[in-house]
Amino acid sequence: MSALDATDRNILRLLRLDARMSTAKIAEEVGLSASTCLRRIKLMEHSGVIRGYTALIDHAAREAGMAVIINITLERQTEDYLNRFEAAVRRHPEIQECYLMTGGSDYLLRVEVETPGDFERIHTEILSTLPGVLRIHSSFSIRNVLGARRRAR
Repeated sequence: MSALDATDRNILRLLRLDARMSTAKIAEEVGLSASTCLRRIKLMEHSGVIRGYTALIDHAAREAGMAVIINITLERQTEDYLNRFEAAVRRHPEIQECYLMTGGSDYLLRVEVETPGDFERIHTEILSTLPGVLRIHSSFSIRNVLGARRRAR
């Protein structure tokens, strides 16, 4: 797929806000016919711009649990180390998010756990076995400040 134009970016913005929005509604919002809009969405799916759709679960609606934010520092920052680390992270669905960072650490990861024991298992079985890891620094969340505001809407 060629570079995204303003209409494609607008479609993506709407899908990020509500991936279940009907094609007709998206088309209306961006000023396209429904068939043209659907064709653009399918092209973005086929080319990998849209990699999939997911459900965001309200943390408060689940049983008690907590997010853990993990800073990872690699032994080296070569392309090989970065590629091996990222490939390994993709194999673990327990890791909900992974960002390549600037600053004090190389990666920021987010996992959600029900108990500290769950995190101990993830740390022992997954995080400490990831290739090229020099240092792991984990912080447990107290609460999601923005989550309460978003639920109130």
